[in-house]
Amino acid sequence: MTGPSINCHLTGESRWRLATPALVLDLDALEHNISALAAHFSRLQAGWRPHAKTHKCAEIARRQLDAGATGICVAKLGEADALIREGIGRILITSPIVTADKLERVLALNDTAEELMLVVDNTTVVDRLATLAAASRRPMKVLIDLGIGLNRTGVSSIPDAVTLAKEIVRRPSLVLAGLQCYAGEIQHIADCAEREREAAGVAAHVDEARRAIAPVAGPPGIVTGGGTGTFDHDSGCGVFTDIQVGSAIFMDVEYNTVVRRDGTPGPFRTSLFVQSTVISANVAGVATIDAGIKALATDGPVPDIAGGAPEGSLYEFMGDEHGRIVVRPGANGPAVGDVVTCVTPHCDPTVNLHDVYHCIRGDRLVDIWPIEGRGRGW
Repeated sequence: MTGPSINCHLTGESRWRLATPALVLDLDALEHNISALAAHFSRLQAGWRPHAKTHKCAEIARRQLDAGATGICVAKLGEADALIREGIGRILITSPIVTADKLERVLALNDTAEELMLVVDNTTVVDRLATLAAASRRPMKVLIDLGIGLNRTGVSSIPDAVTLAKEIVRRPSLVLAGLQCYAGEIQHIADCAEREREAAGVAAHVDEARRAIAPVAGPPGIVTGGGTGTFDHDSGCGVFTDIQVGSAIFMDVEYNTVVRRDGTPGPFRTSLFVQSTVISANVAGVATIDAGIKALATDGPVPDIAGGAPEGSLYEFMGDEHGRIVVRPGANGPAVGDVVTCVTPHCDPTVNLHDVYHCIRGDRLVDIWPIEGRGRGW
């Protein structure tokens, strides 16, 4: 659940007055990124089904749907629950739900949501879901989750996918809506040629699965997958009906290193930052800020310094509440009270550490948006 921001009284005032650490969203850059995605997919048959595990925010989901997104993805039931409560329709839960209690909650949401879909990857869950769904107002739409690469989830072979399709289509309480294949392990391959080779292999696997299932259940209406790293390749390969591009609306340290054919991170601008304050600077060459492990994700690289410190300065984690800014030799470091802005290292888990977005245009705080889906690990 989200709470109020200590910075609510500053709306319309300078962003540099924010109590920190604060998650800051540059609306001009966000709107540019959404428009860039909309323009890209408007030229193609494939659509985009952006992943809200990135932003967990109803206002951003609404903006994506208004820009032409096919629907919204979420990773967890809790995220779906939060967004449906805010009126967001057409949601796909991309991770399997397996327990009876959670499946009953899914079915309750299915009775009220505009459209809700679920992925499945084994017959045990299909049996359980079909039995529970028999008492529901309408059938439950499901997608078969195809495993690939890391095989974090998904059926492990195409014959298993065909077997699962047979089980689904014989259940009147279920509707087989399509296939999902997400290759997360290739999204961050920095070299464009290598990433495209891997993406082509994934697409070939998905296409084979699509063709194998068609005689059993008909051609799948939805074939969804991909992500920010492979969105440009996957959207033009002729296999996917829509791409689960998520982090492109924000960008982060990880994705800013994933280059396209032109050697750039693509048409996207960095829009998400953590704003912090220097709280100590008594040692030459370093300064301590108030943004540490509780403000910035630690599962990837360290944050980049976007502003407030000399060029070439580096960030180091210094515990729960603190980070250290190390300046290059001979440079004057930031002083106590100075504001330092960091590019998020990994945007999704960083967002989950905060209750709200502090939305800025230029140097002004113009709005504060709740992050309704944060903290919903269920």
